[in-house]
Amino acid sequence: MQKTLIILGVLLVIIGLGWPWLSKIPLGRLPGDIIIDKPGMKVYFPITTMIIVSLVLSLIIRFFHK
Repeated sequence: MQKTLIILGVLLVIIGLGWPWLSKIPLGRLPGDIIIDKPGMKVYFPITTMIIVSLVLSLIIRFFHK
């Protein structure tokens, strides 16, 4: 448990330091992300973004698990 918390803490620090560059990545605005924008209502379904994030996380976990 301690090792997991330390790794998560280091990852959060790295993400925090890299945020100016990470915010320029167009995740959330990819083709396939559904945005319904009507007066008084905005619905957002980031389908493509969720698939890409899931694939990247799966590859990272598989790489570190073996």
